[in-house]
Amino acid sequence: MAHEDDPLEHERASWKPSPGLAVAVNDPVRNPELPPHRERMTDKDPAAMKRAVRTVYTLFYLSIAGSIWAIAAYMLFPIESGRIIDIRHNNLFIGLGIALALLAIGIAAIHWSKAIVSDKEFIEPRHATRGRDSTREAAIKAFADADAESGFGRRVLIRNSMIAALVASIAPGIVLFRGLAPFSSPEHPNAGDPVALLEHTMWKEGMRLAHDPSGEPIRAADLTLGSAVHVIPEELAALSHHDGYLEEKAKAIVLLVRLLPEQLTESEERKEWSYNGIVAYSKVCTHVGCPVALYEQQTHHLLCPCHQSQFDVTDHAKVIFGPAARPLPQLPITVDDEGYLVARSDFTEPVGPSFWERH
Repeated sequence: MAHEDDPLEHERASWKPSPGLAVAVNDPVRNPELPPHRERMTDKDPAAMKRAVRTVYTLFYLSIAGSIWAIAAYMLFPIESGRIIDIRHNNLFIGLGIALALLAIGIAAIHWSKAIVSDKEFIEPRHATRGRDSTREAAIKAFADADAESGFGRRVLIRNSMIAALVASIAPGIVLFRGLAPFSSPEHPNAGDPVALLEHTMWKEGMRLAHDPSGEPIRAADLTLGSAVHVIPEELAALSHHDGYLEEKAKAIVLLVRLLPEQLTESEERKEWSYNGIVAYSKVCTHVGCPVALYEQQTHHLLCPCHQSQFDVTDHAKVIFGPAARPLPQLPITVDDEGYLVARSDFTEPVGPSFWERH
């Protein structure tokens, strides 16, 4: 048992005499020892300790109030109207509530550790340890001592208010997740159905392809060989932001590329989807929805800058590198009587990340 209680037993066993020369030092480094202990006011004055305890649990209660206010602000300042002022009020008051909740917890924890937790200096010798019974008993005793010194077990108001504040601080985040799931209304019956929203875009038969963002229609004759043009539906340019301009653009945005017709590898069912070497593919990456906007003219590859997925424009925009799981959806196109490029139909598959293809 004597050897088991010796904390330096393993170090002594590993000590070996040095093969070098021993050097005697006349003035070895002196142990500076610990500075004199300075008592805090809460150590000397019981009234000060009570005030510190009262301050800590009051801050925890203040944190609870901030969390409750954040949840209430989410309901009191809705953003469904879409007005900028409503969105600002919603963000402001929810943010103030969450900031108060987290700040109060932080200040309370710091004040607790500085004014209430036992304030004493100690030296911990560093040595090799093993999972002995004595070590385990010492660890348990350390936890018990920490509980006794911090007062966590016996200061019920601090403990309970802290637990309540931590639990309440999570609640605003949980409530805010509700905003990620829009709900349907008589004016927008599909607003709460993401599959229905993403399954179709503004493209329809006969709609002209237009430059982004001007909305100017595009003639097939104006496209030069090797060009890549960012395209939107012609009718999209007439929409305002309040009418869903950004939402519709995010789904319908297209990249238009012109190659030599003989460079295209087209399946039988898609031979009519291009026009004289001009092909149109969704600009929304099928990985996580980033904009596929980088075109390598020599290799005819489209590159997504977010996660480096690459698509082959000459072969149905198939994935040739990166994490994307499926090719970019192709928009069937042709020309009208005036030579403008028009869509033959909407996309025949959902655009964007592959999740929506598996609904």
